[in-house]
Amino acid sequence: MTQVEAPAWTPMTADERARFDRDGFLVVPGVLSPSEIDIARGAILGAFERAAQPGGHGLSATGSLHQLSAVTTLPELAFLLDHPVAFRYIWSLLGWNVHVYHSHIDVHPQIHEKQKDWWHWHQDGGRQNREIETDPRPMMSVKLAYWLSDVSEPGRGNFTVLPGSHKTNWLPGPPTRGVPWPQPEGAIQITANPGDVVVFDRRLWHARSDNYSPITRVGAFFGYTYRWIAGRDETADLPNRPEWAGFSGVQRQLLGHAGDGSGDHAWGHFPQTTPLYGVLREQGLLDSSIPALIP
Repeated sequence: MTQVEAPAWTPMTADERARFDRDGFLVVPGVLSPSEIDIARGAILGAFERAAQPGGHGLSATGSLHQLSAVTTLPELAFLLDHPVAFRYIWSLLGWNVHVYHSHIDVHPQIHEKQKDWWHWHQDGGRQNREIETDPRPMMSVKLAYWLSDVSEPGRGNFTVLPGSHKTNWLPGPPTRGVPWPQPEGAIQITANPGDVVVFDRRLWHARSDNYSPITRVGAFFGYTYRWIAGRDETADLPNRPEWAGFSGVQRQLLGHAGDGSGDHAWGHFPQTTPLYGVLREQGLLDSSIPALIP
């Protein structure tokens, strides 16, 4: 299965680009259809149930699941890699020489006991935020958060962000993460319905809030970056699995496939042989006013 439903590809709008540049994120409602929600949610909850079994992946102390390498874990989720309604933000912002370098599925049931104070606020990218010296640091990557449960009210493990903080290298915080500390001024919990997507700049300061509600939090997260940045996902074995034959060229690119003899290269030296470049070219979407989309 390469796509559950396939609407036409279109670029993000100028208004969306302006809001993303201002706030560091966008909430896009109604991206997934009911059938797509059912497929993704069912697959993730199935993984959650298997992890809870003896010999399974195992759950956290609070009974939650945080499983890396989403498509390696669940090939059924491959359609989320390049879902046209959500993926348009990725190539509009980063261009065509991209792949998924980090992904995960998450299931967080209700927590019944108050958790100890912990400073969860961070920017994505790990060592990038220590070793890149510019101020502000470059965007480098963009993440899609697919919501597969009802987080339309605060207190359900909502994604919490500080709007506009993506151009701030450092956020005042406690001397150590376990010291009680107030939330950053201006922080908000994002509310969303099943099928909604949050698109966010990796530099956006954000945190996951605890879920004390009876509604289990379910989501899938895909981080996209340039293909010359090494991936964290474990995808090397995917080409040897039967599901690989059903993945599209773009999906294979996003899972790290390159160097197949056609000239394609992760550094983007040969755009004519890069699957996503070809699709965007065929659909007349290579806007030369956006540097990342220029060959």
